[in-house]
Amino acid sequence: MLRSHFVHRLHKIFSAAAVVCVLSGCINRQADEVVVLSALDREFAAAVLEDVGADLKLPLRVKYDVESNKTVGLTNEIIRSQARPRADLFWNNEILHTIRLANLGLLEPVDAIRRTQFPDRFVSPLGHWFGFAARARVLIVNTELMPAVDQRPTSFSDLADDRFKGKCTLARPLFGTSATHAAVIFDILGETEAINLYQRIAGNAVVQGGNKPVAEKVAAGEFLFGLTDTDDALVEMDAGRPVAIVFPDQADDKLGTLLIPNTLCVIKNGPNTAGAKRLLQRLLEEDVEVRLANGGSGQIPLASDVEAKSPVVPETLKVMEADFGSAADGWDSAANNLKKIFPLGN
Repeated sequence: MLRSHFVHRLHKIFSAAAVVCVLSGCINRQADEVVVLSALDREFAAAVLEDVGADLKLPLRVKYDVESNKTVGLTNEIIRSQARPRADLFWNNEILHTIRLANLGLLEPVDAIRRTQFPDRFVSPLGHWFGFAARARVLIVNTELMPAVDQRPTSFSDLADDRFKGKCTLARPLFGTSATHAAVIFDILGETEAINLYQRIAGNAVVQGGNKPVAEKVAAGEFLFGLTDTDDALVEMDAGRPVAIVFPDQADDKLGTLLIPNTLCVIKNGPNTAGAKRLLQRLLEEDVEVRLANGGSGQIPLASDVEAKSPVVPETLKVMEADFGSAADGWDSAANNLKKIFPLGN
């Protein structure tokens, strides 16, 4: 009887410990396993990581984030666990929060072999992060609702145009590429002008939880157009839905289209830094950008020696001149303003 009572109590203790372990995120790892946090959609990243891991003979464990909290959730996880990191490599689907992690001293520098193949503005000068395989911030238009090309929107600011009140949509600009886009707009226009523009957009456009719902709802005919990323727009196009992509602000007096790269970084003091560095080096090789360009996400190669092109990008594209470092420095102030303009729950 006494032994049975002891075993029962021991079982409860171990069960409680297991629950604590799950809640705190502790992981039973293989000795050489690399734990990857990925903000890029599973449908685009999973096969690449599986094949690259097999190529390196490196076991990978991948955690993906949800669309509505994309990037921020994983970034906060890295910050929360900085005293005892549980992950090794972060594949972010944007650049803003990667730079913020570097500024917090939470990333390990990497001497990447292919660093010089990428434009300087897409690579950390200290080797803390590397941008590759960009997406463009574009307008997705329902071609059945807007058959006349000359009647379609051509600018990011058309989200604030009274002609389209209640008929256009965008993701709340506080997460993922939407946040990066907003940070760059604040940096280029200045706080006063950016606040004015986003206030007009908030009063004119319908807000979604992410870029994917924007693309889906435009494709379904719920809106005339919306602001999204090329990969989400391509999914709808490949499914045969009546949509087209407009690369915004191509006129001489406009800012151009914003390209936002995926970023790779190694988490400082992670359990397998050496394995993470090997994985980062491999993901920067030519074939990965080629694969992402030719795949369903149609991502835009940034390395100078990659000849593959995204299927949707025109031969000539006016690209927005973004200073991502400066935009990241101003993000806290921009975010505070955007939270007031786009409060959660509205």
